[in-house]
Amino acid sequence: MGNCKPNGLTHGVDHGYDSLDGRRLVKRHRRPLRATFFTVEAALGAPRRSGLWAHADFLKLWAGQTISQFGSQITFLALPLVAALLLGATPLEMGVLSAVEMLPFLLVGLPAGVWVDRMPRRPILIAGDLGRALVLASIPLAFLLDALTIGQLYVVAFIAGTFTVFFDVAYMSFLPALVTREELVEGNSKLETTRAAAQIAGPGVAGTLIQLFSAPLAILVDSLSFLISAAFLLAVHTGEPAAVRRNPAGGVRAEIGEGLRYVFSQPLLRPIASATATFNLFSSATFALYILFAVEELALDAAVIGLIFAVGNVGALLGATAAGTATRLLGLGRSIIGAMVLCGLASFLLPLATPATAVALLVPSLVVSGIGNMVYNINQVSLRQAITPARLQGRMNATVRFMVWGTMPIGSLLGGTLGQWLGLRPAILLAAAGSASAFVWLIASPVRTLRVQPPPVEPD
Repeated sequence: MGNCKPNGLTHGVDHGYDSLDGRRLVKRHRRPLRATFFTVEAALGAPRRSGLWAHADFLKLWAGQTISQFGSQITFLALPLVAALLLGATPLEMGVLSAVEMLPFLLVGLPAGVWVDRMPRRPILIAGDLGRALVLASIPLAFLLDALTIGQLYVVAFIAGTFTVFFDVAYMSFLPALVTREELVEGNSKLETTRAAAQIAGPGVAGTLIQLFSAPLAILVDSLSFLISAAFLLAVHTGEPAAVRRNPAGGVRAEIGEGLRYVFSQPLLRPIASATATFNLFSSATFALYILFAVEELALDAAVIGLIFAVGNVGALLGATAAGTATRLLGLGRSIIGAMVLCGLASFLLPLATPATAVALLVPSLVVSGIGNMVYNINQVSLRQAITPARLQGRMNATVRFMVWGTMPIGSLLGGTLGQWLGLRPAILLAAAGSASAFVWLIASPVRTLRVQPPPVEPD
């Protein structure tokens, strides 16, 4: 449950800044923006409409993110399959592979927030896309040279994870500068809807590509998707407000401290971060073993695994489109808590699966968890963005990511170790019980009483 990827030369455009609207600079285009290669509207097939459909720069961010998300579904399946099938990885080695990808959130997550608050965010996003494209391309190259090892997978996972740390913190801090506060839920819903669509179509395509061309070569498609995402980001022209350094004399440590104090003292952010961290700890333990369990215990091949993810991820699309409705009907707090409960309950279906019932149990598990995950993430991320002052967005997101993604390498190692000692099925069952306990943090907090988003909260 992460938080729970997102451009190019233009011509015929007036780039003058028009006004300062809240926390973001608004740019007026006197003539329609025409990308050199094609327009975003044509790429998405979308008519000009009100709301964010009429926001050219948001559409570029959205288009690049959509393409990148489709590419990432390939690596999502291909990387663990390379380890399990080509390199004969053990359960512990699978846990280490999952862990090293998330380790950068522990090592550089907090300083990343400071740098994101000090620098323009769009260049950080572009650098993150280009860096990941380059490092992922090394896998098919090594495979063709017959030099691919589990050690290289560890290195690639770690470096790509480091770029992801900076990208994700900057990405979540860039959206509030791109759209208004009132547009945050719409923006996050659109981004999550296409992520859900990628999760539906992507695994089936990924499984087929892996079956036809091998897992290492299929990863090249993900590398290309990052390049396309970077091209779209280059074409974004909305300005960002100048960064404000609250502690210029205190250095990075003082600014990290301010971000930590803000999150831990904020009665809404602290329980949300704690609940998400708990869920991610145990869900990471599950996923470290998921592919190995599907291959060894359930006797599934890459194409079938991809198909299960594709069908099951319909739940993510349903959740992304239903998040706003759920909030209007139930209130913000109840929607967040109910979604977390759904995700926990869905976790128990995987360890109950057998070769005969794999599809019957894994697909519903993914559907229910997809609905819960999307409703939870859209609402809690929008809440965090709405209540945090602009100058603290980077450090707030970095602190929360440090907590909620920092538990993931620990969970991956925990899952790999338990799988090695107890076996795959008992280890996944224990992890499911841990995931189901995460909602307790929210029940015991002011989150449960929220009906709508509160206003921004300045620290004392």
